[in-house]
Amino acid sequence: MGFDYNYGCLYMQDIEAIGAIVGQLPGNSKYTMLITTHQNPDADAMGSSLGLAGYLRKKGHQVTVITPTDYPQNLHWMSGNDDVIAFDEKKRVVISQLIEEADIIFCLDFSSLDRIRELAPMVRQSRARKVLIDHHLEPESFADVALWDPKAAATAELVFRLIVQLGDKDLIDIPIGECLYAGLMTDTGSFRHSNTTGDVHRMAAVLVDLNINVSSIHRRIFDNVSLDKFRLLGYILNEKLKVLPEYKFAYIILTDAELKKYRSRTGDTEGMVNYALAVEGVVMAAILIDRVDEIRISFRSIGNFSVRDLASTHFNGGGHRNAAGGRSKLSLAETEEKLLAVIPLYQQQLLETV
Repeated sequence: MGFDYNYGCLYMQDIEAIGAIVGQLPGNSKYTMLITTHQNPDADAMGSSLGLAGYLRKKGHQVTVITPTDYPQNLHWMSGNDDVIAFDEKKRVVISQLIEEADIIFCLDFSSLDRIRELAPMVRQSRARKVLIDHHLEPESFADVALWDPKAAATAELVFRLIVQLGDKDLIDIPIGECLYAGLMTDTGSFRHSNTTGDVHRMAAVLVDLNINVSSIHRRIFDNVSLDKFRLLGYILNEKLKVLPEYKFAYIILTDAELKKYRSRTGDTEGMVNYALAVEGVVMAAILIDRVDEIRISFRSIGNFSVRDLASTHFNGGGHRNAAGGRSKLSLAETEEKLLAVIPLYQQQLLETV
């Protein structure tokens, strides 16, 4: 049986424009391409980036993946990882030259250039054509071509959709399929979040039919935890989790000293906010993390309560309705004080959410 999305001809103008770039349409030129994604990349960021990179290389293009920061060890198994260049000051000149020489820059899984930190001015000033592939709300208008759908469960889903609608489904092999599956699986919360649609399951079925090792992918991402991270989690649950039942709200605060004490590495705090959200009766949760230069905040919610609106209004952030991020230049104590002053403004909405 063939595979067909329910989207019909939606986005075909943008898909055809991208198709012309990758060689799907007449004028089969080969290009020097870069792919970049947001800071502190997660499985969807890396899975969609490396999956797209594998596809573009099959089309004959020269492709480099550059990340604005490093990323967790549990994502390093993905095909193409060894060739990823993570930005640091020692690599600034090399990365700047790569961006300057690029014909095409693909920007994946972020809607605003400030999400790529030091890479932002280089990408903005580059002469390269810029292609945005993303599912976050309110994208910044910087790209020449955009495949954007906030209803998509993951950027990996959009990359898969692009490849399929360009007629190249047969080019999705096991390494590409594993990358895309990792992005889809994690951004749907292992297929349990409300963004898990029929199309998500149809995509997963196609990838599983390639004989990708689903169990191995899950194990490498979720069951590959350092002892230090387990100890940090135990400390958080025992000492740092605060619950405000009058607001159906729970939150966690981590200082820089605590992170150092437990030898926290990149990605170790990823997903810990979900433990706060899992508390009985809680509909919104947050984790505030001291990153020295700023306070990073992750918000999660259930139902119709929009943490994106709260994050964008009060904490210079954004994201999705039930998963968003914010930041603060205040001290950790001042940021907590601000958050606790903001929450009562949403009390009625929180109490009405089930």
